[in-house]
Order: sequence, then C-alpha cells, then structure tokens
Amino acid sequence: MSRSSLLDAIPGGTTSDDRRRIARRVALVAGAAGVGFGGLYLVGLLVSGDDVPEGTRVSGVDIGGVSRSQAQEKLDSSLGGTWSKPVKVRLGDSADAVRISGISLDSEETVDRAAQVGSDPFTVIGRLFSSGDREVEPVIRVDEERVRTSLAEKAKSYDRKAREGGVTFRAGEPVPKRPVAGRSLDVDGAVGAVVSAVPELGKEPVRLPVRTAEAQVGTAEVNRAMKEFAAPAMSAPVTVTVGERDIEISPPTLGKHLTMKPDGKKRLAPVLDGKGLMGDPALAAPLARATGEPVNAKLRPDGGGVAVASDGKAGHEVTAKALHKAVLPLLTKSGAARSGTVATKEVQPELTRDNVGRLGIKEKMSSFTVAFEPLPYRVTNIGRAAELIDGSVVLPGETWSLNGTVGERTEANGFVEGIIINNNQFEKAAGGGVSTVATTMFNAVFFAGVKPVEYGAHSFYIERYPEGREATVAWGSLDLKFRNDSGNALYIDAQATGTSVTVTFLGTKKYDSVEAVKGPRTNVKEPGTRKGASGEKCVPQTPLEGFDVAVDRVFKDGGREVDRETFKTRYVPRDEVTCDAATEE
Repeated sequence: MSRSSLLDAIPGGTTSDDRRRIARRVALVAGAAGVGFGGLYLVGLLVSGDDVPEGTRVSGVDIGGVSRSQAQEKLDSSLGGTWSKPVKVRLGDSADAVRISGISLDSEETVDRAAQVGSDPFTVIGRLFSSGDREVEPVIRVDEERVRTSLAEKAKSYDRKAREGGVTFRAGEPVPKRPVAGRSLDVDGAVGAVVSAVPELGKEPVRLPVRTAEAQVGTAEVNRAMKEFAAPAMSAPVTVTVGERDIEISPPTLGKHLTMKPDGKKRLAPVLDGKGLMGDPALAAPLARATGEPVNAKLRPDGGGVAVASDGKAGHEVTAKALHKAVLPLLTKSGAARSGTVATKEVQPELTRDNVGRLGIKEKMSSFTVAFEPLPYRVTNIGRAAELIDGSVVLPGETWSLNGTVGERTEANGFVEGIIINNNQFEKAAGGGVSTVATTMFNAVFFAGVKPVEYGAHSFYIERYPEGREATVAWGSLDLKFRNDSGNALYIDAQATGTSVTVTFLGTKKYDSVEAVKGPRTNVKEPGTRKGASGEKCVPQTPLEGFDVAVDRVFKDGGREVDRETFKTRYVPRDEVTCDAATEE
C-alpha cells in the first residue's frame, strides 16, 4: 500500500487525535495484510506530522503533540529562568548560593533534538504501538567567560588573606589576636566544576575548589607571647629617671604605644613606638620639666652694632630612640627592677656669645614702637606676647610665625579676656590687645626690608595705627609670618611697658634704608548705625568712614631708589554700635 493510499484511508476533517487512532487501526490492518517496514514508518510519520511526538518531556515539561514553535514557547516559559537562578555551591566547609551568568537553555535546539529523536524509524514505528512518555535532555549553552566573571565576583567576597596571630593592648590590658587561615576560590577550577555539573545543575550543590593558607604565627605562639611578654608588660607601671626627676609611666600609657608583631620567624616580637610615647600628653610635660629648653644669648643694640647682654644656656633633650632603649627592657621585669635611666642629649642654643658675629647679627635693621592706652587687659596681653617673642632667632631662609611663637591666647598661656574685632565690631574675647603687637611686628618687618608671607589688616581702621601698615591675628585662621630673606640671621628684641611695645630687628641690613610712602584715601564710604549683640560681650563703638589706601615700600641704596612694592588695604566703615547695657573698654 502506498503512502497516498494510506492517506486516503483517513477521512478529511478529523482531528490529530482522530487521525492517530485511525492510523493505528490502519497500521494494524496493514501489518495483518503483510505491509512491510517502510509502510509502518510512513504511517508513523503521518501520525506525528510536523508536531513533536506525543509524550515528549524535557526536565518534566510535556512538549509533545504540539508544533515546534509551540514547544519552544512552552520550554521558554517553564524552564527559561531555571539556569539563571542562584546555584547552590559548597566552598570548603560552608554552603552558599551563587548567581552565575552565562548558562542558558537553548529551547530551539532542544526542540530540534526532540523532533530528531522522534523521526528515528524504530522510534516512529514503536510509538504506533505505545503511548509511553519519552524524556529528552535539555540543550544548555555555557559561556565560560561569563561564568568565570560571575565566579571572580564571588571570589571578591569569599577570599580573605591569612591573618597572623598577634597581641595588642587596650586600657592597660593585653588582648590576644587569634590567627585566621587565608582562603581563596580557585576560579579556573570552579569554572570547570560548574561546566561539568551543568546537566544536573541545581539538583545537588556544586563543590567549588578552594585554596587555603595557614597563618605563620599560630595560636601556640600567641599564647607564649601573652605569657612571656604581654602580661608582664602590663603588670605594673615603669619608672624612668630623666636628669634629676623620676617619671612614672602607667600601663594604659604604655599600652597605647605598644604592640606585638610577627618577626618573620613565626614568632611575635614587641614593638614600642618611642616617638609616640615621648609625645604622649601623659609624658610630654614631665619630660619637658626634666630636660629644659636651651636659652639663647640675650642681645641689645649698642650704638651702631649689637652687644651680648647675657650668655645663653645649653638645654637637654630626650630622643625617641633613648626612651625606647630605656623602657622596653623594663617591661618583662618586676618590682624594683621596673626602673631605669633615660640618657639625655645636650642641646646648644642657636645663639651664643661666640657665634653672634658668624651669624651676621651685627647691627640694627629696624625698630618700631606702638603706644596704647594702658587698660589692664592690654598691659597683660601685650606684655605676655612680647615676652614670648623676645629673643627669637630666625636663620636665613626660615619663616617666622607670630601664632607659632606666641601660641594660643589662653589663660593657661598667660593671657586674659580683652577686646577684639569680630564680624566688623568690637567684642570681648581672650587675648585682646595682641593685634597691637602684630602691628608693631609688621612694621618692624616692613622697615627691615624682609619678605611678609602672611598678614591681614583689621577689617576697619583703628586710629592709633598707621594707615595701611597694620596687622591683626586670630588663632587658627589668620597669622603674621615673614621669611628671612636677608641672607643672615635675625634676632628679634621685643619689649613692652605699661603704655607701649617696641620690636627691634638685629642682623645685617639688606638696604641702606626702607621708606613708606602713603597714598590718599579713596573709595570713601560712610558708616551706618546698628545695635550690638545683647549681653555683656557687646562693646559700643564710635563711627568711622571706610576707605581704600595704598602704601609703597621704597628700598634705597646709596641714596637712590632700587626697588618698590605696593601694599593695598581696604577698610570697611566702622558702624556706630550701641548696646543695651553699655560696657566700658
């Protein structure tokens, strides 16, 4: 019987299921009539047509009895996201889930495979006489580079370096730091493991290969270090003798600058930060009292030159190295043996009777005096600032700082509350009056011919100062600095009385003379009137116009001008300020 004859045996308008039932009966008849293998194969092909054979399943999803496109859509909707879900993995002794990209279902190829299996002659004929299910393996595509990228990203969070054992100290107590083994994901090996597991991916955790690295300093060494060094080190204070003073160092202070670290031979060794210990507030002040700073020789102008008013004095200092050498051996001892002596180093002053001439300090370079009304706070603060500045030696090329020399204007530093300018008005604050010293210093710098580096004028003009040649300072925001570009050392003599302060520079003149030429006031602006802040800090002030002014610094040698530079200053108007409760300055 031909294929066309078989087709004629099936009435038109029947469904695919009807056709299959009829075709099977035809197959039985054909078999009984002795139709050969080819005829049965044709009948089987007729039964299936272009559909995926009935009973075909892919990972449990039935795609049989439908067209290829329908089967592909069914696979995509049912299984398409299966391989994008996090994959269960085992990393060493721990389980985790990793989202791995680059693994996907090829639904088109899977359906093609199902159809190809279904066209095998023996399969085609066999399904005429059987309705059993047939399982087809899904076709999975693997992009190994994307898989590697996913695993490398996982390695970032999984990997860790081995942490060596150690000992730290906290609040005077030793704290052991236990070792931790290092670990790292073998990314290349993990890619192979994932690729090999693709057919069963998601059913069982995939074991990914990892590498481990043991710490060189283990728990046994940490225990030894705790017993032999750390515990004895914190057991009691140590006492060091500096000069004629005994200084006790407590365990908490020691512990802040002490640790134990690997020595490269699988052991822990103590590390003491001598510099940090020396600068610790608990130790810095006692060390300063025990040593003493060197004192420069005192100079005074003498005619056209200078004379030594008093000799200098050597000081002593403790180095970080000497402190480290003295303290470390004491830490494992007990009782009276926890005491030792710190060697000191003699430090000569910068200026002595012998080196005055060699430093080039031989004449008066400049001198300037500012008078002030003798209010008690001014007398105190101006006198204290002059005391701290007096005797400063500035070597060639060095930069001198008023804030760095005088320090913060606090009660502990010898200053009292006074009047300052803040936000363009007078108010009370610590250190009022120091700007008088700053103005005096600025003019000494100006007429000595050396280079101003940082300076700033008052926001509004104050009548007792020269216009455009005055300066103010503020701790932490505005300084007065100059660089000694004279080529020789400078000595600063600062003297204050109850009504004036004078600053004199001794050294070697750069120029025969330095003069000031002031221009006229320009851009004049009238002041306003306003009410001051409430409270006792309010200070009333009288009005004064604002203006611009320029001052030229003229350098002369041999009676002729050799250079000139201009200093420009803008003063804001000084508004009239009234207070609820008037406060006398």
